[in-house]
Amino acid sequence: MPDRRLGFSNQQGSRSLIDTLAVAAAVLASIAMIQLVTRSAPVTLAYAGGLVVLGLVAFSAGRRQPAASATSDNAEPDWAVTVAAIEHPGMAVAITDRANRLVCANAAFELWFGSSHAPPRLPVDGVSSDQLNRAARAAWRDGEGEQVTVADEGQAWTATIQRAGRGDEYLVWRFTPITRTEPLAGIGKQITGIFGRILSAAGIEVALVGPDGAIRAVNQGFARRACGDANASMAGLEFVTLLRSDDRDRIYFAREGRKGSPQTLVQVPLSDPDSPPVGVNEAPSLMLLLDSSVGLGGWGADTHGQTPQLEALLEQLPLGLAMTDRDGHFLFANPAFLRAAGCEAKGLPPYPSDLVVRQDKTAMSDAVRRYGKGPASTGDIAVRLRAEPEDPVSLGLAGVRGLGEAAVLLSLADTTEETRLKRQVAQATKMQAVGQLAGGVAHDFNNVLTAIIGYCDLMLLRHTPGDSDYDDIQQIRANSNRAASLTRQLLAFSRQQTLQPEVLQLPDVIAEVSQLLKRLLGAKITLRTHHDRDLGPVRADPRQLEQVIINLAVNARDAIQAARGEHAHGTLTFTTRRVQAKDIQRMGSEIIPSGDYTVLVAEDTGGGIPPENLSKIFEPFFTTKELGKGTGLGLSTVYGIVKQSGGFVFVDNALLPDGTIKGARFTIYLPVHHASEEELAKEEAEEETREWSGGGHILLVEDEDMVRAVAERALTRQGYTVVAVGDGDEGLEAVRGGQKFDLVVSDVVMPTMDGPAMAREIRKLHPRLPVLFMSGYAEEQLRREIDIDSMHFIAKPFSVQQIAKKVEQVLRASRR
Repeated sequence: MPDRRLGFSNQQGSRSLIDTLAVAAAVLASIAMIQLVTRSAPVTLAYAGGLVVLGLVAFSAGRRQPAASATSDNAEPDWAVTVAAIEHPGMAVAITDRANRLVCANAAFELWFGSSHAPPRLPVDGVSSDQLNRAARAAWRDGEGEQVTVADEGQAWTATIQRAGRGDEYLVWRFTPITRTEPLAGIGKQITGIFGRILSAAGIEVALVGPDGAIRAVNQGFARRACGDANASMAGLEFVTLLRSDDRDRIYFAREGRKGSPQTLVQVPLSDPDSPPVGVNEAPSLMLLLDSSVGLGGWGADTHGQTPQLEALLEQLPLGLAMTDRDGHFLFANPAFLRAAGCEAKGLPPYPSDLVVRQDKTAMSDAVRRYGKGPASTGDIAVRLRAEPEDPVSLGLAGVRGLGEAAVLLSLADTTEETRLKRQVAQATKMQAVGQLAGGVAHDFNNVLTAIIGYCDLMLLRHTPGDSDYDDIQQIRANSNRAASLTRQLLAFSRQQTLQPEVLQLPDVIAEVSQLLKRLLGAKITLRTHHDRDLGPVRADPRQLEQVIINLAVNARDAIQAARGEHAHGTLTFTTRRVQAKDIQRMGSEIIPSGDYTVLVAEDTGGGIPPENLSKIFEPFFTTKELGKGTGLGLSTVYGIVKQSGGFVFVDNALLPDGTIKGARFTIYLPVHHASEEELAKEEAEEETREWSGGGHILLVEDEDMVRAVAERALTRQGYTVVAVGDGDEGLEAVRGGQKFDLVVSDVVMPTMDGPAMAREIRKLHPRLPVLFMSGYAEEQLRREIDIDSMHFIAKPFSVQQIAKKVEQVLRASRR
């Protein structure tokens, strides 16, 4: 490259000299011609002077232009632009030249590997370094190296390499991190890396062996002693074929024979503690070979110095390990064992039996004593820890010899996260099962309540206030409505309640019930409200939102009175907030999708909720009140209404500035409603609907005799001509028989042919005939399952006045 530039420079200089001589000759010739023509010295001198001035100007311009060109040709590339271009979040990118020098790198590369290291020479384990070197050679040769996986002691990456540049003189390295979710997934890489070399230096050779007895990974010291090559791949070899024992059951490497030193073998089963206990031969194991003659750390055969060195090494393992002496006293436990046993805060107790419940103490003590004083062996035992008495765990035990006082090695995996997830799944399953049961019971009960309320309404039409039976009938009707309220709570919990959503503002709903709340709370409890500006509207049933607010207020009142006494002062605060999509993204919640929300926060001064009850607070029939003072459906109703309205509800304890618990805090997220064009057009059409004059022919289809009789009498009293039948087949036959109907009123669930199937067949004959469905299930659920045009809905139980009004609305809408 330098030679080409030099040749070009010489050639350019020669051409420049020739051009200069030619110009000079032309100038002299022109001066001589001027002198010959004019024969005037002043004119000739003036002409010559002008040519000199022009020549100087041209020479100066020529000098500036090459200089600028040279500056442009020799400028160094602006690497700042390259660095800005290779900035990728979550990916490390680096560029190296032919000499493996780091040309530039992004911030992620500098964070993970440091700016003092250039690939392939990175601070990773030995196997990873070899893979990077081979991939780099392949990239220089083929233009691209195969993808490799590299790791250090704490993290792993996927590396790709690509040759680039005009002259293919650079390599572009890209490193993508690998997320490790399995606690034991990195043990194999740790054994083959730096940690394995540390164990070898301490006189410990280690191998990871599968359930079939085949080797998965070994450290370099094991490979060197077993086959003579520290870098040999021993994956797939049978572990037992590499060892032998003598007549005194001393273990040696088969390659070394009795010339080698005897080994102490410790087997650590790596079984899953969440599954039923398995045998030693059914799970992968960690095989530790301790050199009995060399001693840990190369200190000779003094076994008393081995235990501290082994403790330092075991602390680095992700598996919980502990050691006891022959009498069962704890000698050591690594941090993972303390976390798994639930004694991280209290510290290690004197004996392993102190970790388990009272019923398992004897079995635990016997197992430790048996493995400590008998022949070296391994096994496991199922116990229940005092920290988690509900969930049995599998505790591994291994008898070890030659480590001074240490006699038994205990292994226990940290399953805190797995236990939490398991409980959440069990809780969700239980809530779903109870919700289905509640919805089924409420549906059947609503048919009974419809008949009771309907007959009460019909009887009240024949009595006047003051009659002897009037008050009794009113009492029956009031208790029926109370029962209907209970079924609505069950349906709200199971998210099957019929809602009549409207577009509204949360502050308006709170204002509507504020007077009722003050009477419920009493004079000693202060009600406070705070509202944000520019709150977005929400679409929900206002009556159900009022029920949510009332239930939260009653719950807060009872909590304050229970914590401070019935006559103590307290405060309940309702706060509304505006939360935008960017705020949800900043929260990083995995539950709440990104979007705009209006948030309602209810916070009291009742002393808070015990931590053990926070996960159960929304369960149906769960209550901390005395027998007879609570149904346990208040907060479960809140949960069901909020979820059915498309929102989210959370509970926690509010804290004072000094860290003490002030009271419970319920936070409800309701999505902001953005009205569509169809909804706006529908509202305008409803406002323009003309009044209904009454009358019409109605087909009533209901399999429950009591409900059918009540509905028929209620509609007949309003002047309608009613044909009542008991199932869908009869209803379809009535339409096929030629009778003309203005409306079909039908139950949904019926024997033989149900309501939706009948409606579809009727629509084939009369496409525009409106249908009004009666059901105890949620309207939204039915609309998703039925999907019939001009379908209307009335929820059970209903009164005589309600069904008459609903029929009038449907007929009025159909005659527009």
